[in-house]
Amino acid sequence: MKWVTRSHVHVDRVACPWLISRFIDSEAEFLFVPVSQIEKVVQETGAIPFDAPGVDLGHHDGKCSFETIVERYGLKEKGLLRLAQIVHGADTNDFASDPVAAGLEAIASGYSLRFPEDLENLAHQFEVYDALYAWCRLQVAKA
Repeated sequence: MKWVTRSHVHVDRVACPWLISRFIDSEAEFLFVPVSQIEKVVQETGAIPFDAPGVDLGHHDGKCSFETIVERYGLKEKGLLRLAQIVHGADTNDFASDPVAAGLEAIASGYSLRFPEDLENLAHQFEVYDALYAWCRLQVAKA
């Protein structure tokens, strides 16, 4: 399936493709376009839009897109829910909500500087999310 979002990925637009690829659609193809072209791409390709203004899988009720996708797809694994808290804090700049959020924001900024091309950025950052998810699973197992 094709999925589309805004170009110039940052926290949520990396976390969401990671989530989609790992838990929802293992054959997902991601398209990154200017926000003004999202609706056109959806109509032309049937892609599912995410993390863009006015879309179902976007920010709603104070939640970031990652959290919305977790809810909409009924994902309940505790490590993933812990990761959602971190992504929320980093994506919304609510660093007080989670002690790890500022670190994830810093990592996302660094990767954006090193890899400005969206798909290349994803390819590198997915390792970060795999590692962070493993850490989250360990943390919730200890609780």
